[in-house]
Amino acid sequence: MRKIILIGALAAVSMVAQAGGKLTVKTVAKNAVRVQYVKEESGEWRDESGEWRVVRDLPDWLYVKHGEVTSKAVKASIGADGQSLRVLDKRGNTVFTALSHQLEDGTATLTFALSPDECLFGLGQFQDGYSNVRGLSRRLTQVNTQISLPMLISSKGYGILWNNYGLTEFNPCSHSVSLVKRDGAGESEVVNVTSTSGGRREVRERHIFETSLDIPEAGDYSLLLDVGQKMARRHNLVIDGQTVIDMQNLWLPPTTSKIVHLDAGRHTISAELTRDDRPVLYYDRVKDVTTFRSPVSEAVDYTVFVGTPDEIIAAYRELTGPCPLMPDWALGYIHCRERFHSSQEILETANRFRQEQLPVSMIVQDWQWWGKYGWNSMSFDEEYYPDPKLLTDSLHNMGLRLMLSVWSKIDKQSEVGREMESAGYYIPGTDWIDFFNPAAAAAYWKNFSERLLPLGIDAWWQDATEPENDDLAGRRVNGGRWAGELVRNVYPLLVNKTVYEGLVAAGREPMILTRSGYPGIQRYGSALWSGDVGNDWETLRRQIVAGLGVQAAGVPWWTYDAGGFFRPGNQYTDAAYIERMLRWIETSVFLPLMRVHGYMSNTEPWNYGPEAQQIIAGCLRERERLRPYIEQCAKRIANEGYTLMRPLVFDFADDPEALRQQCEYMFGPSLLVNPVTEAGVTEWTTYLPRCKGGWDDYYTGRHYEGGQTVTTAVDKSRIPVFIRHSTQKAFKKTMGLTPALSKRRGSK
Repeated sequence: MRKIILIGALAAVSMVAQAGGKLTVKTVAKNAVRVQYVKEESGEWRDESGEWRVVRDLPDWLYVKHGEVTSKAVKASIGADGQSLRVLDKRGNTVFTALSHQLEDGTATLTFALSPDECLFGLGQFQDGYSNVRGLSRRLTQVNTQISLPMLISSKGYGILWNNYGLTEFNPCSHSVSLVKRDGAGESEVVNVTSTSGGRREVRERHIFETSLDIPEAGDYSLLLDVGQKMARRHNLVIDGQTVIDMQNLWLPPTTSKIVHLDAGRHTISAELTRDDRPVLYYDRVKDVTTFRSPVSEAVDYTVFVGTPDEIIAAYRELTGPCPLMPDWALGYIHCRERFHSSQEILETANRFRQEQLPVSMIVQDWQWWGKYGWNSMSFDEEYYPDPKLLTDSLHNMGLRLMLSVWSKIDKQSEVGREMESAGYYIPGTDWIDFFNPAAAAAYWKNFSERLLPLGIDAWWQDATEPENDDLAGRRVNGGRWAGELVRNVYPLLVNKTVYEGLVAAGREPMILTRSGYPGIQRYGSALWSGDVGNDWETLRRQIVAGLGVQAAGVPWWTYDAGGFFRPGNQYTDAAYIERMLRWIETSVFLPLMRVHGYMSNTEPWNYGPEAQQIIAGCLRERERLRPYIEQCAKRIANEGYTLMRPLVFDFADDPEALRQQCEYMFGPSLLVNPVTEAGVTEWTTYLPRCKGGWDDYYTGRHYEGGQTVTTAVDKSRIPVFIRHSTQKAFKKTMGLTPALSKRRGSK
């Protein structure tokens, strides 16, 4: 039974399926429809998240004809079975086909079809190294270095936002096998790690886990390895003696993913992991469908967008909130280290930057500034920071800004912590403030505004906004109103909402850096970064891919710890590390935000020798030269829903070879960037996508036609960058440059 129903000012098409569920479709933007499937007896599913909900209804552009919901840009039609759904673009082409909607025992599942040559991009920041996530299995949770944003863009002209706040399985596997630890002691090592109580030394043992796998039919299989802990230290998987997964860092997400080809028959499986891991390998054959599944849910709820990637992201931000203009002063070089120990250290460093004539826009005070007062007590330890207001004033007089690390956890023994605990404002059994509780959020902001805002600090580093180690699992929030699992992924949205709205109400220009996010985070002026990552070549490559996943999921401001957060003990003299660090920094010139950071590191350029300092100085100056171009793109982000760091699907969706590139990306409309991610290279290959007019080398000016792979020389000081020839005049005009640009840029 199909019928037209009214929802507020909106009309919608609704149909009852034979399985007893009701499928409803309504337009929510000129090129987007929202789809909801609920059990018939439960009536309409209403998003009870109130003012912080992700998707808003925008009643406009609506036409209802012959049982279909249409606008000028999109049409949606429910199948006769009440389960399937087709979404068509303005030319009448079917771009999205939902095969089934299921809601059983609180588990919501959507399955939709894929074209044979279709590619999918997005889902946020993951450490598995995949740009195209077609067929991949992922578990969407929030942990250090992993940011789950359940938004996808297809190369076939549509996007999909899965509107569910809990844990989500993307392409869940139907088979699994446990790995058993081999008897005997494992190798041990002592490592320095960060934690929510500060730095500490930890003993870790490596053990071998084993099992076998019976595959009935040859083909490509999606694997998901779950180590069985809230955070991993090693991702490793060996199949028949061949290593297919191998990543190591002091912190890693609990799951990682891989697609491999397996022949029919029995396969031996082993993994070198840490002692307390309880690994399970999930697997399934790759299919020509994609599935979203949320095990704690009240409805199947998603939005389909139609158009080019830019049109999709613009509509996505229209529904989830526009991105405010990033302050110009945040677009230069941001200098950070772990950590400054006093006001004196900060001012000495700022003065040295000025003496060395090294461009810098902002200096960051990382954690522990609270000293004796307790974690995030919102009080500076006056022994080391005698006058924080004088510190910020002194930096302002030098033309610099100050960013401060502020957490969403508070020491319960501190003055603020005792106040929060007595009012019941913590997530039960944790040190994290319950931002789902409006009264708790208001109390947090009251202390923030009274203790920190008068100090003149410019920007706010909201660290560990996951909350760290997935601490919502198994707990209830907002006075027991919601199960933590139901809202498990949305916590960072509320933390940033609290700070952003407080800053705006106080008349301050918000600039927030945060370690986690969720769809809608962009409306709070928040920039994401990739967390506490390592420094090796593979980690560098994976950060670039992870950042592109954030962009495809609609969040425009992102960066990483250039040089890696965890660094070797001999970092200042290790030539191999310094080479890697320089490549991290050279790439960061062409990221939305440029920022250096490092654990137990004095990250200033002069600490790495004269040659490294000279190269870093060139990078900082190049960033300054690019400022007019970046600022112009920032205005487009705020006004048009634009994307600055652009996966190649944004501009070259019809070029199959471009879609296969993992690390190449467009930086704004003009620049193609190809980071160097290997040691000791003197040349590097770049695929130049097909485009009218071809490409010009950013450094030499040499012209190349598009649609080919070229090899260009690289030295220690630069990575391959190309200018899209058709935009070169506009680019140079924005930069205020002359044709002699390339010669000046290539000089030291």
